[in-house]
Amino acid sequence: MACFLMNQKDVQLSIPSYETNDGITYYIVQVKIATINWTVKHRYSEFAELHEILVSDHCVEKDILPPKKLIGNKSEIFVEKRRLGLETYLDSVYNYLKKIMPRPFAIFLELHIYEIFFLLQNLACKFFSEGESLIQNSQNFTFDILQMYAISERLKQPRPFLEVPDKKYDFSHVLDFNSHLKDLTIKGSDTVYGASNIYPCSLSIELSSFKNVENFTVNNYPVEKIYNMGNLRDTVTSLSVHNTKLRNIIELTMCEEVHKHITSANDSHIWLKVTHLDLSENQIDVIDEAIKLLPNIEVLMLNNNRLKKISNITLLPRLSQLHLAANSFTTLPENLHTKLGKIVYIDLSYNNLTSLASFSKLYCLEGLDISCNRIENIEEIKHIGSLPCLENLRLTGNPVSTIVDYRVKVLEPFGKRAADIYLDNEKPNQKEIDTVCVLQALRIAREGKSPMFSTTDAPLFSAEIPTA
Repeated sequence: MACFLMNQKDVQLSIPSYETNDGITYYIVQVKIATINWTVKHRYSEFAELHEILVSDHCVEKDILPPKKLIGNKSEIFVEKRRLGLETYLDSVYNYLKKIMPRPFAIFLELHIYEIFFLLQNLACKFFSEGESLIQNSQNFTFDILQMYAISERLKQPRPFLEVPDKKYDFSHVLDFNSHLKDLTIKGSDTVYGASNIYPCSLSIELSSFKNVENFTVNNYPVEKIYNMGNLRDTVTSLSVHNTKLRNIIELTMCEEVHKHITSANDSHIWLKVTHLDLSENQIDVIDEAIKLLPNIEVLMLNNNRLKKISNITLLPRLSQLHLAANSFTTLPENLHTKLGKIVYIDLSYNNLTSLASFSKLYCLEGLDISCNRIENIEEIKHIGSLPCLENLRLTGNPVSTIVDYRVKVLEPFGKRAADIYLDNEKPNQKEIDTVCVLQALRIAREGKSPMFSTTDAPLFSAEIPTA
C-alpha cells in the first residue's frame, strides 16, 4: 500500500494514454509512489474543475492548464497534444503543492483509496458523521484489507506526519469507532485491489484497536497475516473464518505465533467466550487438538472442508450442534456415541455415507441431516428408529428416497412417534400415518411368536405379542 508521506520524493505522475468512450475522451493518469502504482481516469472537464479549486484556494498559477477548445477537440492530434499538456500540468502542480498536498488534489489522484494517510482521513470523516449511528444500531461494519492495513500502520506511529486542520479527519474518530464496534467483518481478495498493483492478501494487519467485538468474521484473507488479536480472544462469542485456505484449527488459534504447536499454547491463546465457531469453506482435513483452545463452543460448523473422520470432539464439553456437510466422510466409527453423546443436531449432508448404524446410540439427538449421501437400504432406518429424541430427519437426495412408499417406510420404524417426525422438513399427513399403522401391525404380526403349552395344558407364552 502506498505511503505518500514517507515517499514524497519518489512520486511520479504521468498520463501515458487516453481512451474514448461514446465520444468522450478519458485521460489515463498513472500514479506511482515508490513501488505502488495505480491508474485513474479523468475527463478534461474534471481537470478544469480541480484547477479552479487549486487556483482559488492554493494560489496555483491560472494559465498552466491547457486551454479549452470548442471546435476540433476530438481530433487525435489535438487529444494527443492535450494529453502531453495535462501531463506537464500534473507535474507542475505536484511540485508546487507536494509539501501540503491539498485534499482535493489527493482525491483527484485517488490517494484516499490507495494511500494510508488520506484513506484514514476518509475513514475518520465517515465515522465522524456515521459512527454513532452505526454503533447504536448494532450494525456490522466490513473493513477491507487496505483500510485495516492503514489502521495498523498508523498505530505504529506515535503521532501523525502532518497535522489535520479539520478535526473531522482526525484518526481518533477511527479509534473511537473501533473501540465500540461489536460486529466486525474483514474482507480480503485474491486479486489486485482496484486499478492498482496492490495484492491485499500480502498485507499484514493487527486488531488491537478493537475492544468490544462480539461477532468476528474473516473472509478471503489468510489468518496468518494477523499479528495482534488484541482483546478479541476475550470478547468474541461468534467467530467465522471462510475462504482462507485454512488447513487446521491451530493456524487460527495461534495465528500470531511463528512456531504453531499446541504444546507451546498458553492462556493467552484461549478464546474465552466463543460459543459459535464457523470454519466452513476452507481446506481443513482434521479437527486437531487446538480445538481445545475454544473450550466453550456450542455450535461447530465445518462445512465444505476435507474431513474424513471425527476427532477431538470430546475436548468440547458444551458442544450441542455439529455441522459437517460437504466433506469426505464415507464411514463413521461404531463408537460414535462416545464422541458425540451429548450432541442434539448433526449435519452430515453431501458426504458419501452408506450406513446409519453409527447413529444408533445417540440418544440425545433431536435433528439429523443425512441428505445427499449414499444410503440405499431402507433397513438402515432401524438404526435410528428407536432414538427417543429424534424429531427432524432429512434423507432426501439419497438413493433410498426414490423407492416406492419411501416416506411411510422410513416413518414405520419410529413406532408410535412416527406422527411427530419431520421427514425432509415435512410432518406426515393423515394418510401417511394410517399407512404407517398398517405397516406396523403387519410387522408385529410377522414378529409375534405362537403360544407354547405345558403338560398341564396351562397356556404359557415365551413372549408376549407386543401391541402397536
